[in-house]
Amino acid sequence: MKKNADLIPQWLETAPQKDSFRSILKWGDKQAFKNPSKGFLKVIKQALNLTDTDFITMDKTGNQAVKESPLTLSRANLAELEKIVGKENLSIATYDRLKYTKGKAMEDIMRLRQGQIKDICDVVVHPRHKQDVVSIVRLCHGQKIPVHVYGGGSSVTFGLDCPRGGVTLVLSTHMNKLICFNETNQTITVEPGMTGPVYEEMLNYAPQKLSAKKAYTGGHFPQSFEFSSVGGWVVTLGSGQASSLYGDAADLVISQEYITPKGSFKTIEYPATATGPKLNDIMKGSEGCFGVLVSVTMKVFEYLPDNNRQFTFMFPSFESAVAAGRQISQGRFGMPAILRISDAEETDVAMQMYGLEGGVIDKFMGFKGMKKGSRCLMMGQAEGERSFVDTVLRQVKKKCRENQGFYLTGYPMRKWYKGRFSDPYMRDALNDYGILIDTLESSVTWENLHALHKTVRKVVKANPHTICMTHASHFYAQGTNLYFIFITKMPALAEFRTYQQSIIDSIEAAGGSLSHHHGVGRMMAPWMERHLGGEQMAVLRAIKTHLDPNGIMNPGGLGL
Repeated sequence: MKKNADLIPQWLETAPQKDSFRSILKWGDKQAFKNPSKGFLKVIKQALNLTDTDFITMDKTGNQAVKESPLTLSRANLAELEKIVGKENLSIATYDRLKYTKGKAMEDIMRLRQGQIKDICDVVVHPRHKQDVVSIVRLCHGQKIPVHVYGGGSSVTFGLDCPRGGVTLVLSTHMNKLICFNETNQTITVEPGMTGPVYEEMLNYAPQKLSAKKAYTGGHFPQSFEFSSVGGWVVTLGSGQASSLYGDAADLVISQEYITPKGSFKTIEYPATATGPKLNDIMKGSEGCFGVLVSVTMKVFEYLPDNNRQFTFMFPSFESAVAAGRQISQGRFGMPAILRISDAEETDVAMQMYGLEGGVIDKFMGFKGMKKGSRCLMMGQAEGERSFVDTVLRQVKKKCRENQGFYLTGYPMRKWYKGRFSDPYMRDALNDYGILIDTLESSVTWENLHALHKTVRKVVKANPHTICMTHASHFYAQGTNLYFIFITKMPALAEFRTYQQSIIDSIEAAGGSLSHHHGVGRMMAPWMERHLGGEQMAVLRAIKTHLDPNGIMNPGGLGL
């Protein structure tokens, strides 16, 4: 047996078997893989108290074929749906029904690896256009058939589950087109199934593709960017890595069009209006519970990539890094597009991952008071007009120096950015050996940030041999978010669910929001009444009752 630090596990680097559970649970491109670096693997083995023997036999890879599961929908209903969309746009195959009703939550993945089929739809339908959606919703409303919507499939909150069966509408197949682009207003209107890369490329090459005078960006880059849809960003209140400048998905929406069981409507494309409570705002984050989003108008911004400037700082403590982040966020000089602060544990993991621990840079930082176990990393990027970028960068450096930050150039930030969208592939590799990686995130005010951080970490670390990395990555004048990443070995599904629920409970009890950018789904639904209070939930139920009197739209989502 090789020494602990020298073992290279036999990572699974072949495409999943056709029609297998693994082909559903695997992240992203079925031919793409990313394995933990030697440094990261060393961190995991030390923290989780693992040895070489833990990386010899893989644990439930999920490469077995999906077995058949019965339908509950009548043949007559299936025939009516087929009449609307055509035989080629409808499937009752168990594999398809499972594929389009499972997201990427850790529990989803654990169940799929174990070959479990739970809470799937009866039929998958690929509507071709808005009129198909109108006809399907009308039919399902009359027959009281549940309707669910699938965009990119990256939900991590059980948002795609179908506990009562019914129909899943896949919007990314056909309803993924440009509707119109308005350069004068700097807006774009698209169908909801358009994926992030298609959306952004179209804007970046607007002169060639849209006959525009300038190039543009949507400014929205979640880690699921490559495999999520524009509509999904909106209905789950998503946020992207550059949201500190451009805004969260909710800030980018100008107008929406919905098909509901009660009727259809489109909000008007005003930049602002004072005509009472805004239905446009109410529908953002509705997760398919009130109706089906069929078009959305979004803000766009001039694309100036040549002006981007990166920066990285190391701070002696989380408190000093957060103080600098707050002062940057509350400054009057403009915001960086990307801003991230890692706590001490995440910073130490990063140092080991990149092989920097114990080296010359590490020793020099130690001399500067940046000690292992307390030091914290801040990274970011300024974007926009050259003068704006220069001002932001100058002020960021000033605020960081005032809070004992040590400048590390922009190199670490650029290195992080290169792996930004490929890092999720590592979860598959580690899961193969029974190592779980999951995340929970919360919005928090500045005054409550440290209390929430300490409370949640205590709960996460109560499980022996667990890594808990935390960072803030979306910044506002009034607060930020905390994104908790926990890594542990916990093979029993019931044990994991209890553990995860205890963390969610600690977040809510400590004054954090249930979610910052992953939505509610059915994962957070049990806490919604306690979190929002009876009156707010009553308002949501009243809207649900009006727009969806038979309760067919994503039943159970949002706790409705």
